[in-house]
Amino acid sequence: MAGGTWTSQNKVLPGVYINVQSQDSVNISVGERGTVAIPKALSWGPVGEVQEITPGDSLEKYIGYAITDSEALFLREMMKGSDVTSGPNKILLYRVAGTGGVAATITVGSLTVTALYEGVRGNDITIVVTADPDNAGYYDVNTVLDGYIVDSQYVNDLNNLEANAWVNFEVAEPAEGEAPVITTTVGTPLAGGVDPVPAAANYAAFLTAIEPYEFDILAYDGTDSTVITAFSQFIARVNNSVGRKCQAVMAGSAAALNSKFVIAVQNGVVLGDGTELSAQQAVWWVAGAEAGARYNQSLTYAQYPGAVSANPKLTETQAAQAVANGMLCFIDTFGIVKICTDIDSKTTVIPKEGAEFKKNRVMRVINQFCNDTFRYFSSYFVGKVDNNDNGRGLLRAWIIGYLNEMQANNGIQNFVAEDVSVEPGQAIDAVIVNVAIQPVDAIEKIYMTVTVTTAGAITVA
Repeated sequence: MAGGTWTSQNKVLPGVYINVQSQDSVNISVGERGTVAIPKALSWGPVGEVQEITPGDSLEKYIGYAITDSEALFLREMMKGSDVTSGPNKILLYRVAGTGGVAATITVGSLTVTALYEGVRGNDITIVVTADPDNAGYYDVNTVLDGYIVDSQYVNDLNNLEANAWVNFEVAEPAEGEAPVITTTVGTPLAGGVDPVPAAANYAAFLTAIEPYEFDILAYDGTDSTVITAFSQFIARVNNSVGRKCQAVMAGSAAALNSKFVIAVQNGVVLGDGTELSAQQAVWWVAGAEAGARYNQSLTYAQYPGAVSANPKLTETQAAQAVANGMLCFIDTFGIVKICTDIDSKTTVIPKEGAEFKKNRVMRVINQFCNDTFRYFSSYFVGKVDNNDNGRGLLRAWIIGYLNEMQANNGIQNFVAEDVSVEPGQAIDAVIVNVAIQPVDAIEKIYMTVTVTTAGAITVA
């Protein structure tokens, strides 16, 4: 389905083309929430594949570790949500390929056992082969991980072993007329597993793989400026050419790209157990919280659960400078860590993109409306509804009903039906839709004057 923005009415493919701009104090806005996509260098799992994780799923089959393991920290933080918003409802995880990766392996007699995936996690797998004392010639072949049996097979012939979720079995060809030798072992660990080392090109492969998927937040937790630039260009293209509205979350000054599509994280946090997270690692939580926030919610002053300090702590002057530079930063007071203000990295204001485009709540309204409109029009209008007064009336009625619901939920304000017009386009199959909406933002600045009278009474204005 074609989509994106339009300058003139010259599109070739059927589709939905939406421009977003400011006009005086009224905005045309767009958006939708719930899914995070992240590429990650991991020690287990299929390389170069997008895996869909729903919070609450067992993580071993995706990353090889349990939710409580340190290697799952990035997913735990991503799923936390905040004190005012939920976390994501889906995570699209992609294990980045690389060079130098080796799958752990071991040979026991005629049997060679190899980890299903390359990486150091395979070194934690142990093979136990025990003879059945009550049935001569039969053996239990157990695959053990972290002290737990994750697969058990009862065989009298090694050729009957089947690969499981952790290892592959290979049997050496015996001499003619002989059977494979079954060797017992009380526990032989696999060894030699090495993690692959990814390069910038491997992250480019991720962008190709993730483009067909729908997501609201794209996260990158690294420091490579080449990758940051590639992600920024990709997210802009997806918004402007593909027609899906979303944002990227990255960290560091390289991520401050003056873009409404990029949220740049300034600093990290310290968790209650003493774990120090850098700005890049704080991307995990920010990405999850931003994806989980609804269009009528702001993350300004939203608390980071379990965090006790910003890392590093910022002075008021430093926080103000970070905000001026388009950086989302953490501040802390009385052991509570919170987002200073929920902004993207946009710093330049132009006539068609006012200061309101700096605010992520406004961007969520924008993205919610645009994504829902794109999806609904693509499914129910393009190629199915007549381009006459009745058809255009149906289109206008749907938009009005949708925006009335958004207004009832405090996503927009001051909306009236006259703010939507649907007119014939230049071509016989084209229509022109004009929508004016005014997003609601959260109260962030309270200016109060306290006057003490000579009689001792206090007046608050």
